[in-house]
Amino acid sequence: MDVSAEEFEQILPVLQELVLGADFVALDIEFTGLRSNLPGPQQISLFDLPSEWYLKTRLSVQQFTICQIGLSVFSRVKGEYNKYVSHSCNFFLFPTTFGILDSEFSFQASSVQFLNQYGFDYNKFLKNGIPYMNEEQERKMKHSILSGSWRVRSSLDKDQIKLVIDRVTQWLDLAEEGDSMTLSGITGFQAFEVQLVLHQALPNIWTVFRDQEVTVKKVNTQQRWYLENTPCEQGDCWKEKLLLSARGFTVFFQMLVKARKPLVGHNMMMDLLHLHEKFFRPLPESYDQFKQNIHHLFPLLIDTKNVTKDLWKELNFPRVSNLSEVYEVLNSDWNPTRNSGPVIVHSRNCTKYVETKYPHEAAYDAFLCGSVLLKVAHLLLQRACGDSTPVPSFPLYLEVLTPYVNQVNLIRAGVPKINFSGPDHPSIRPPILMLCVKRWPGVSEQQIYWEFQTLCKFDVRRFTRNKFLLLTNKFKDARSILKEYRHHPDLQVSLYRHWRHSPNVNCLLQICGIITTWAVVAFLLGRPRA
Repeated sequence: MDVSAEEFEQILPVLQELVLGADFVALDIEFTGLRSNLPGPQQISLFDLPSEWYLKTRLSVQQFTICQIGLSVFSRVKGEYNKYVSHSCNFFLFPTTFGILDSEFSFQASSVQFLNQYGFDYNKFLKNGIPYMNEEQERKMKHSILSGSWRVRSSLDKDQIKLVIDRVTQWLDLAEEGDSMTLSGITGFQAFEVQLVLHQALPNIWTVFRDQEVTVKKVNTQQRWYLENTPCEQGDCWKEKLLLSARGFTVFFQMLVKARKPLVGHNMMMDLLHLHEKFFRPLPESYDQFKQNIHHLFPLLIDTKNVTKDLWKELNFPRVSNLSEVYEVLNSDWNPTRNSGPVIVHSRNCTKYVETKYPHEAAYDAFLCGSVLLKVAHLLLQRACGDSTPVPSFPLYLEVLTPYVNQVNLIRAGVPKINFSGPDHPSIRPPILMLCVKRWPGVSEQQIYWEFQTLCKFDVRRFTRNKFLLLTNKFKDARSILKEYRHHPDLQVSLYRHWRHSPNVNCLLQICGIITTWAVVAFLLGRPRA
C-alpha cells in the first residue's frame, strides 16, 4: 500500500495500532545516493577501523536523503499454528520546506538509474512526499513560529500567498465584523502556511481549517486576543497543527521508537545512519555516541544479512547476491524446513505483493526481509532442538537469534559487523600483505590496484616510497597472491609483520641497538686494567 502525504495523518492511528500489536517491524529505505565520490583517502576501505568508517560514511549520509521508506509489520495470527500476517506500506518522503528550513541534498546518477530500472515514481517523491524533520530542525521551526520571526522564503510560496493576501484584503474592505469567506484549493501543509501569513499580516481576522478549506472570519481586536489565548481543547490550535503537519513522518518514527519492537533490516547500517540523521538528530562526530543513540532508540536490532551470511556457510546453500535471492533459496527445496516453517500471508489491505514481485520497492523488500527472518529463525530453532522442537513462537525465535541481536553487517571495513550493545568484535579478516616494489619508480596505489585486479580485488595503502599494504576480505585471495608473487622479481609479496615492517618498531630497534653498543663500549673502556 502506498501512503500519500494527504493520507498520512488519517492513517497514523491505524499504523500506531498495528505497530503496538506487532511481533516485529521490518524496514527498508531507498536513497537519492549511497556514497559521495570523495578523494582516495576518504573512500571507505578494509583498513578502516569502525570509527574511521563511520566518519567517512557520515559525510555521504549528510549529502543524500531518503526518497522512500518501506515498512512491513509482522504479527502472529491468534488461534493459528505458526502463522503470521504482514502489513506492508510504502512512504514517499520529502524534506520539510518552511521558513528557514530549506534542506539541500544531492542525487547520484547511478542511484537514479538503479531506481528507474525498477519503476520508481519520482513524481510521488518530489511532488507529493511526506514531510519530515529531526529534533534540531523542529526546535528551530517551533521557535520561529511561536516568536513570530518566521518569514516566507520560497519565491513560489511568496507568489501564491501574495494572491491570497490580496484576495482577503479586498474582501475585508467590504466585510462586516463576523462575516467570513472561504479559500478553496489550499490543502495539506500549505493551508497552515497560509493561515500563519494571514495572522501575521492582518490583525482583524481569524482562520479555521476544516474539510480541505481555510475559512477567514473578520473579528475585532478583543475577539482576536481571546481566540489567541483560548486553551487548545476549545480553540482551533492551528499553530500546533502546523507543527504536527510539518513533522510528518517524524511523528510515526517517534511512535516506532516508543513501541520498542524489534527492528529488522537487511544490510541495515545505512538505514540506521539515515534514521538518526533525518528523524532524530544530526549524526554526532563521535562513533561511540552514535552507537549509544541507536541502541537507546532501538534496543533490539536484527540484520538478516548478518544471520544469513553465517547460515549460508554452514549449510552450503547456493551463492546469493541480494535479498530476493536469499528469499528464493529459503522457499526452495534447499531449505530442509521449507514445509514445516511459518506460514506468512499479506493483510487484506496489502495484496499488491501476493502475485507480483516488486524488487527494490521499499515495502516489498521490507516484506522479504521480515519473511527471511522468520524462515531463518525456524531453521535455527529446528537445528538447535532436532526432533524435540517445541511449538514455534516468536519469543522462541528470538531466543535462537540471540547471537545475532544488535550485530549489524558492515560493508568494506576492518571488522565485518558493528555491535550496538557493546564493544565491537575484533577483526577476522585475512592478514595484511606487504608488497615490495622494485624497478617501478613513481608507482601509485591505483596502479598497484590494477596490477592485481586480474587475480582478485585488494584495498591498497602506501606504506613507504616503494612498499604498499594489501588487504582483502577473502582468505583464498590472500593465499593466491602470496603463492603467485612471493618470488616475483619486481613485485615481492609477503605477510606483514608489525615487529619487522613497522618504521616505528625499526626506529626503536635501531635506537636500542645504538644505546646497547655505546653501553658495551663504555663498559669496556671503563673496566679497570689488570
